[in-house]
Amino acid sequence: MKFTREVKTAFLAIIAILLLIFGYSFLKGKNLLDSSRTFHAVYNDVEGLSPSSAVTINGLKVGQVTQINFLDAQGTLVVSFTVENDFEFSKNSTAQIYGGNIIGGKSLAILPDYEINQMAKSGDTLNSDIEEGIMELVNDRLTPLQDKVENTIVSADSLVTAINKILNDSTRYNIQNTFKDLNATVASFKVTANALEGIVGRNSGKIDNTFTNLDEMTTNFNSFSDTLTKMDIGKITADLEKVVADFESVSDKLNNKEGTAGKLINDDAVYNNLDNATKQLEQLLQDVKLNPKRYVHFSVFGKNPKPYQEPKEKDSIK
Repeated sequence: MKFTREVKTAFLAIIAILLLIFGYSFLKGKNLLDSSRTFHAVYNDVEGLSPSSAVTINGLKVGQVTQINFLDAQGTLVVSFTVENDFEFSKNSTAQIYGGNIIGGKSLAILPDYEINQMAKSGDTLNSDIEEGIMELVNDRLTPLQDKVENTIVSADSLVTAINKILNDSTRYNIQNTFKDLNATVASFKVTANALEGIVGRNSGKIDNTFTNLDEMTTNFNSFSDTLTKMDIGKITADLEKVVADFESVSDKLNNKEGTAGKLINDDAVYNNLDNATKQLEQLLQDVKLNPKRYVHFSVFGKNPKPYQEPKEKDSIK
């Protein structure tokens, strides 16, 4: 039996269409020749999960996500996925979206529950959950840091603005003058230091002698201190107290008119007698000076001396 060219062409076209449909379904994650089970899970946000993402159980790939569609007008999403493995788990198991990093996408993991009386069948809807990924962790950690950095930048900007307001032209001019004055002061100190260095250099010998003398003085003070330490301070104090007591006794006797000195100090009659005696002695000495022949007489021929004449007042005054 021979086929015409038209029949062959139609047959080839049908095969090509079937291959195209099969390939397109396969690329979308559907295998038309596969008898795997299909399950569903409902999410408010799929966190970047996409069709053809892997489905795993305990880390082993057992299927893939086939499609993601909106479930209602509020934007709830339903994720459909296939499980190619015959591994049994309960319909109370959880379909958890996990993973995701800078270069990779999300995956779907089935956290199996093994309740025997409620084993999952194709078409069941599993519980849904989303694991916090690395990007979410990074965002959680970076958000407070970002706030702090922003606050720091704002504070730094305010500080710079305040500094710009303070450092106006007049302030900058004053600061420049201040640094000039400081430079002049430092130069003056340098000159003074050089002068002091010259003085010290010229008088280094004298300074050495001064320190030597100070050292000797210190040694002498130490020796004197040792001598004072060896002295019987108690005996010296007792002697001083005895001398003071003697002085007090003498003072009491003088005040009480005991003895000659006490009477001399306190008795006016004694003082007056001494004063008169002193005056008479002075007059006698004056008369001896003026009339020595009255008291010392040498006579070869036995001449009688003249009678005593009291000196005149003016003579005594002289």
